[in-house]
Amino acid sequence: MDDLEKAILFSFDESGAIDSMLKSQAVNFCQQIKETPSICRICIEKLSLCNIVQVQFWCLQTLSEVVRVKYTSMSSEERNLIRESVFSMVCCELVDGKSSMRVLESPAFIRNKLAQVLVTLIYFEYPLIWSSVFVDFLPQLNKGSMVIDMFCRVLNSLDDELISLDYPRTADELTVAARIKDAMRQQCVEQIVRAWYDIVSMYRSSDFEVCTGVLDCMRRYISWIDINLIANDAFIPLLFELILADGLPEQFRGAAVGCVLAVVSKRMDPQSKLNLLQTLQISRVFGLVSEDGESELVSKVAALLTGYAMEVLDCVKRLNAENANEASKKLLNEVLPSVFYVMQNCEVDTTFSIVQFLSGYVATMKSLSPLKEEQRLHAGQILEVILTQIRYDPMYRNNLDVLDKIGIEEEDRMVEYRKDLLVLLRSVGRVAPEVTQVFIRNSLANAVTFSADRNVEEVEAALTLLYALGESMSEEAMRTGAGHLSELVPMLLQTKLPCHSNRLVALVYLETVTRYMKFIQEHTQYIPVVLAAFLDERGIHHPNVHVSRRASYLFMRVVKLLKAKLVPFIENILQSLQDTIARFTSMNYASKELSGSEDGSHIFEAIGLLIGMEDVPPEKQSDYLSSLLTPLCQQVQTMLLDAKMLNPEESTAKFANIQQIIMAINALSKGFNERLVTSSRPAIGLMFKQTLDVLLQILVVFPKVEPLRCKVTSFIHRMVDTLGASVFPYLPKALEQLLAESEPKEMAGFLVLLNQLICKFNTLVHDILDEVFPAIAGRIFNIIPRDAFPSGPGTNTEEIREVQELQRTLYTFLHVIATHDLSSVFLSPKSRGYLDPIMQLLLYTSCNHKDYLVRKVCYFLGFFSTLHLGFSILISLAWTI
Repeated sequence: MDDLEKAILFSFDESGAIDSMLKSQAVNFCQQIKETPSICRICIEKLSLCNIVQVQFWCLQTLSEVVRVKYTSMSSEERNLIRESVFSMVCCELVDGKSSMRVLESPAFIRNKLAQVLVTLIYFEYPLIWSSVFVDFLPQLNKGSMVIDMFCRVLNSLDDELISLDYPRTADELTVAARIKDAMRQQCVEQIVRAWYDIVSMYRSSDFEVCTGVLDCMRRYISWIDINLIANDAFIPLLFELILADGLPEQFRGAAVGCVLAVVSKRMDPQSKLNLLQTLQISRVFGLVSEDGESELVSKVAALLTGYAMEVLDCVKRLNAENANEASKKLLNEVLPSVFYVMQNCEVDTTFSIVQFLSGYVATMKSLSPLKEEQRLHAGQILEVILTQIRYDPMYRNNLDVLDKIGIEEEDRMVEYRKDLLVLLRSVGRVAPEVTQVFIRNSLANAVTFSADRNVEEVEAALTLLYALGESMSEEAMRTGAGHLSELVPMLLQTKLPCHSNRLVALVYLETVTRYMKFIQEHTQYIPVVLAAFLDERGIHHPNVHVSRRASYLFMRVVKLLKAKLVPFIENILQSLQDTIARFTSMNYASKELSGSEDGSHIFEAIGLLIGMEDVPPEKQSDYLSSLLTPLCQQVQTMLLDAKMLNPEESTAKFANIQQIIMAINALSKGFNERLVTSSRPAIGLMFKQTLDVLLQILVVFPKVEPLRCKVTSFIHRMVDTLGASVFPYLPKALEQLLAESEPKEMAGFLVLLNQLICKFNTLVHDILDEVFPAIAGRIFNIIPRDAFPSGPGTNTEEIREVQELQRTLYTFLHVIATHDLSSVFLSPKSRGYLDPIMQLLLYTSCNHKDYLVRKVCYFLGFFSTLHLGFSILISLAWTI
């Protein structure tokens, strides 16, 4: 072993046995050798003499790099040396009188690297310099499997490195590839194809590995050679004979399948493609997919059938001639049952889109009215595929039920994956509505009968189909129960699901019931069944908190839809919800993490909608509302009295509890309108005024607790809409408390409340606004800058963003004042001192703010104020300028 061989071994060492310094020296030494003028001869000699694979790889890699980088500067002698030596190696001939068997007997990666070197030469020299490379190679194939293997590796490498468009190519590479393909077509492709045929025919019973390699190589080239060289009476029968031969290895048979798929996928005009597909008689392989679904051969045949179906469908779309179109439809109908089987039972090739194919087929069905029996059958099979595809994997059942991290990820994945499949379902539903509805009915009926280990996923998938179907139905069809809907909805309501405790099943069941509520509106006999579903352990009383809270929200939507039809059931509903109401405002519930907008308060909104209707007798209405508001207000009063004795830990829990109560009262009040509480039933309005009085005490006792202030502010908003002008006596106290301890974020909320008051009552709020405006202006001008906000690193903080939001809200507030005949407030003795700063701020912002819309508003405000306030403003503005 000489120094170079040792250096190569050291440089390739990954065991850690070689000292890092020594390894670095070895790498440098190898690099120095690469730079020597005789490096090509050194590499060729080493390949002829050395059996060490690391040395062989280094030499071949170096040759490849030298040819690729230095080819144009090489002498003709050096090029000839590399060309003759490398070609002799791949053909198992002597190199400088020495055998080249060492390289051909080396591992596959060494032979691949040798093929890569030859392809690098072909890149530069074929066909202008070395025109005979392929013609010279073909006679060498008689030497046996070793040379045949190298021939295939060279062709594969040529495809990988240059021809295949599966990899990004430069413009130069595309030009060279076109040149090589054109030359090969003219010179040697026919001979190469003949060689492939002869090799497979000769070695099919003796050397399966060689035959498999030849077929895999051939598959790559079918896309750009003359299809008649393959699609003929010699090759096609041979390929199918191999595919159907039980005694051959699956890999060998699979390689033959790959070649047929390449023939099927060959780009050509639709009529020629149809003629080709008809000659294949693809039905010969249909039975293979029913074998072991996990085998490599079945996967290959599945890919062939789906690829064939895609091509036939393309012919159906593109051929207009009646006879050709009918012929393509016949082929499609022939292959579809096997394709449906593949979709449901086999691993589908990633290049095949199930949804895209089925959507294309459904589109062809739209022109058929009515559908033929065959199309109806296919529609049912498509629905079967959809049902299979949208079904959850049982292995995730527990994760999805408790909704842990894995469950959340799987649910998100399935939600996204299902989108296109459910669009396809709705398309089938439009083309074949009766087939779709019968299928869903049968799916739900069958799912319920499955054993417990399958029941959950089957039921959830069937319910999901029924839910999605409702999205495509018109309001009229749903209301009247068109088609089988009059059977489906009662079946949904009356079917007992043994897996109802599962979170996914419970959720989709409630969503589906809600989806078909238009049907219930017309068929009121089902209302008791609907109420039971929402009020018992299937809905609001479900043990899973995610289900119970979602049920509360959905129940609120149901109440909005049914409204007066629910009046006879109010007593029963309130009785069923007593424990839920108590639990919501309890300390234990308040301490739980709330899930966004579904925080549980919707149950109070539902109750408010129920008892807030004028259809409810006045006495009953007062009793209902009093029974809800009185205990809630008493809870708040008790906590306010105990406020001074609370330790920090108790305070946090109490604050959460008070928030829950305010949210409940706020939601409850949404069911009552202003006319009812102020005119027709003032006793109801009195109860809300008393409640408002109690909740305003929170601002006095806890003036600095921001969450409580926000909740009270929200309730004041609600009372402005509910009580109308009768809320005025409570506003001075409320506004005083809200203004007293306000931070920038709270101040912005305070301005939003004033905007609501101004928009609702116009000039009636003049006195209130005149009273609070000086304090507002003083507070805001102490917070916001008079000119630009700071910029640069470290200035995009939460505090800065809150102040910027306050400034934007201020401009809206000023705009609302100016456009509601309240500009005179600016000139009152208390507020006149702030007029000049306001105008300066508007002038600066209208000229310098980065947001065009903000500049526009400020310009409008300055102009509008000048028009409405007259000469005094004009003087002030002129003085400012």
